Amino acid sequence: MKKTTLLLAALLLTASNALAQTTSRWGITAGANINNVHFKQSDILQTKTMWGPQVGLTGEMNFSGIGFGVEGALLYSLRQGKVNYGGREAWASLGAENETVAMHYIDVPLHLKFKYRRLNGFEENLMPLVYFGPMFSFLPYSTHRNLNSYPPVNVYLDMGLGCEIRQRVQLKAGYNFSVGQSFHTKLLDENVAKNRTWYFNVTWFLK
Repeated sequence: MKKTTLLLAALLLTASNALAQTTSRWGITAGANINNVHFKQSDILQTKTMWGPQVGLTGEMNFSGIGFGVEGALLYSLRQGKVNYGGREAWASLGAENETVAMHYIDVPLHLKFKYRRLNGFEENLMPLVYFGPMFSFLPYSTHRNLNSYPPVNVYLDMGLGCEIRQRVQLKAGYNFSVGQSFHTKLLDENVAKNRTWYFNVTWFLK
């Protein structure tokens, strides 16, 4: 019992010391994404990639000396794709043509982040980083609801890499894809579409 108590005390002390050495900050993020609407039955509807803006706030908490940290953000992101409904009689009879399907998301990514700090002082000017984690996307508005049915929440896997410049600006390039469906067509319920998105953004951290 005494050994267990000592072990718990040591773990609590270690955790409290780690938390005491953490630093946190917030920044403004802006960028763009390139989205592809990928249908499960890709031979039915032809699609083209499109770009959209991304803007919001990003926060991070770093554990001093380790290199690991956590990151969260609140971002507006427009994901859209060109879908050629007019190429199929079922949709053309409804007056649908080559339409832009636009999905306006509020994204909440939660990342585990690693920064490589051991560069003999060079990391003060340029520090590489990688990150990975889930992203929860809420859909307040989308177009063509007469043609498609959209879930209100989408879960994505999000990952990427980048660098931090002068300990203030972060440049990131990443990729995310929806775990479930992003939408499905109303005429063919089994014709499920998923978003697959490349993105690039920059965050200016406020110190």
